[in-house]
Amino acid sequence: MRFGPSLRYIELPIELITHTVLHELANKCPNLTHMLLDFSTAMQLHDFSELQAFPTKLKYLCICLSEVIFMEGFMRKIYNFINGLEILHLIGTYEKVEEEEEEVYEVVNVHKLKSATPNLRVINLYGINFVDDSHIDAFSSNCIQLECLAVNYCSKVVGSTMKTLLQRSRRLKCLLMNGTSLQSEYLLQVEWEKCSLQELDVTATDLSTECLQDMLTRLPGLRFLSAGQINGFNDSVLKAWMESGNPRNLVALDLDSSDNLSEEAIYKFLCKHGNQLWGLGLSGMTHITDSLWQTVLPILTNAKILILGTQERLGVNILVDQLMDSIAKNCANLERLELRWDPDNLRFSDKSQKAIDTIRVKCLKLKCLCLSDGRYYEVTKANFERADRMTVVRTLTNCRVSNYYLFIKYIGRRWKA
Repeated sequence: MRFGPSLRYIELPIELITHTVLHELANKCPNLTHMLLDFSTAMQLHDFSELQAFPTKLKYLCICLSEVIFMEGFMRKIYNFINGLEILHLIGTYEKVEEEEEEVYEVVNVHKLKSATPNLRVINLYGINFVDDSHIDAFSSNCIQLECLAVNYCSKVVGSTMKTLLQRSRRLKCLLMNGTSLQSEYLLQVEWEKCSLQELDVTATDLSTECLQDMLTRLPGLRFLSAGQINGFNDSVLKAWMESGNPRNLVALDLDSSDNLSEEAIYKFLCKHGNQLWGLGLSGMTHITDSLWQTVLPILTNAKILILGTQERLGVNILVDQLMDSIAKNCANLERLELRWDPDNLRFSDKSQKAIDTIRVKCLKLKCLCLSDGRYYEVTKANFERADRMTVVRTLTNCRVSNYYLFIKYIGRRWKA
């Protein structure tokens, strides 16, 4: 390993997670700080009885869990080496779960893990079918420096320890609970006005209108909100939130598939706060068409991320040439754009090249343009490729745009320990 001293990041598949390889990394890679261990395809673990060394300077550790392999034999061997960790990702098997209920195994002992990692600032528990509120309580009791907690798609989380979490973790600024089973009665008990929370994701939860209104009117410092796919998010919630003055620091808003929000309520909100937004998602709503976007785009002058349209077939057509031209004229700082409309609903002319040229020339920071696969996608992709911008235009099948890039400390690759 001639490059050993310079190695800082490594990803290991299950075939290479052996005591021999880990010993080599520990002895010859003194500057290794980021590691990913992929156990997701494992049917059985290697023998770690001889594991006596492990990289000790790790700040970032990502473990992709197996559905059936118990990790305690391996984890017990590394607990003494990972007390300096600041970022921990445990990736579960959410996407592999079948509809039929199967027996759930706690393949990692979270209560022992939290004792070995007191310096964690970011904890990401993604799609782990055994994680519940007791595990959140365990981490909050030991990780006093916690700044970001993500439990997206952990369906057993109901929020019963949320009040305790926010009382203990005074530094907590980011809380992501997309796809959990949150219950309104628990969130109504939380003292939101006393916490430091700035970024919140409660997408696809069953929170009531009362709970959403109570929460948003008592969270003064919120700069990021994702609250789509919630039946309880209606005009009265948006109006109460706006009247409280709490959206004054807001820079990112995602209200995907909020069918109970009217076009008028959204327009009023954007007239007041649209100019401060860096990211806006109004996708998945059939009543929000290009007419509203044409009206509000002159307000969204600071937008970096925009998510538009729905994949449901509409009774009206979207005049995409005019829309792209308006985006190019008003959103010079745009970095990511997604148009979800069905290809059959996109009406464009032979002169579309001019509108595409305009957005390509004026939006020089554009890194990603996602479109439904179809004729318009082919035309747009060819235009950008002729200008040697090969990776910008992508299909919705392979890529989706998110406001997550706008976190203060993005929990992925941009998070600096």
